Amino acid sequence: MHMSTRLIRTTLVGLTLMAAAGSALLTTPAVAVGRTVTAAETGESRHAATQAAMDAAVASGVPGVVAEVRDTRGGWKSTSGVADLSTQQPRGNGDRFRAGSVTKTLVATVMLQLQAEGKADLDATVDHYLPGLVRGNGHDGTKITVRQLMNHTSGIFNFTEDAAFAKKVLGIEFLESRYDDWTPQQVIALALQNPPQFEPGTSWKYSNTNYLLLGLIIEKLTGRPYAEEIERRITRPLGMRATYFPGTDPHVPAPTRHYSTFTEDPSKTYDVTELNPSWAWAAGEMVTNSSDLNRFYTVLFSGRLLRPAQLQQMTTTVSTEGNLPRQRYGLGLIEYETSCGIKVWGHSGGIHGSSTQAFGTNDGRHMIALNFNGDWVGGGKNVVSAEFCPPGHATPPPAPTPSA
Repeated sequence: MHMSTRLIRTTLVGLTLMAAAGSALLTTPAVAVGRTVTAAETGESRHAATQAAMDAAVASGVPGVVAEVRDTRGGWKSTSGVADLSTQQPRGNGDRFRAGSVTKTLVATVMLQLQAEGKADLDATVDHYLPGLVRGNGHDGTKITVRQLMNHTSGIFNFTEDAAFAKKVLGIEFLESRYDDWTPQQVIALALQNPPQFEPGTSWKYSNTNYLLLGLIIEKLTGRPYAEEIERRITRPLGMRATYFPGTDPHVPAPTRHYSTFTEDPSKTYDVTELNPSWAWAAGEMVTNSSDLNRFYTVLFSGRLLRPAQLQQMTTTVSTEGNLPRQRYGLGLIEYETSCGIKVWGHSGGIHGSSTQAFGTNDGRHMIALNFNGDWVGGGKNVVSAEFCPPGHATPPPAPTPSA
């Protein structure tokens, strides 16, 4: 990855991307926080710290933020900033956005359902389901288990760190390649041209390649496209009407636009909303909104999607020390320790111009889902901490997204 572009960390873990240029250069206007809150005054008071953290992110340069909270006292929805830098239209509570690696929790849920049905063995090798696919440069699918794919202990190289891929899709060549089609097999082949990150089971490192392989395993086991299986088992039964898997469709429903900085000058942003997400596939192609994410995680943690044995496996975590601060990783699930020490569960997600957080208590009784429609300023976890920490607990100001 080259120094002239900015690194998108998918809110610390998701699709590791270089911020890409868009088709039209936009000059960021002076910040004017356009806030919409739909809650009773008591609710607004209860979530004042959350609103302040959202406003702080906008003041630090994020074009707009949308968030929704669900807890035992009801719901709270709020926005800050704008959905569109050209029209200055405020962000709306129902705005759809690219959710990036939040997709992984849904993929993992389907795998655990298949295990409960006796159709999948998480301790079987990748080669058992995808014979001969994971080979080359030290990779060996006969020594890697499905569980290791799910918790990122496989050691398989992360395709978003492949130099050729980063140059074509995540760097300046994005201008010419944003509408290109990719198959998961093509992307996996690129990843396997690189050596493993470590021997299977000996360490931890995030790899989007793991979830492309899991998507293929779901298809092998069910005979259906992975996205169709998620829709059949999760999104349709739960009434997640804003959620879909775009495949090769480059559009995101209006009004929200996604923005990225291409140079080191944060005053200039590029519209990167349109892109063919086929390269992200089961690692992060999903489009959704905050309400649907809260619905999904609430049902998941309340035990209505997985049996107790499977939910226990999902929440059995491994250390991410040296990679993700204050976080541990389960099976498609993150345990995040907030700034005040309270632990919450969910996932982060990021893709060009979009950064998403969806976290809550492990009983599903208190959830927050939020999205930034810009990828060059951090602070998403600060909003999460503000929601769950006691009133008056100080959270640090948003930090810039790390550069490559």
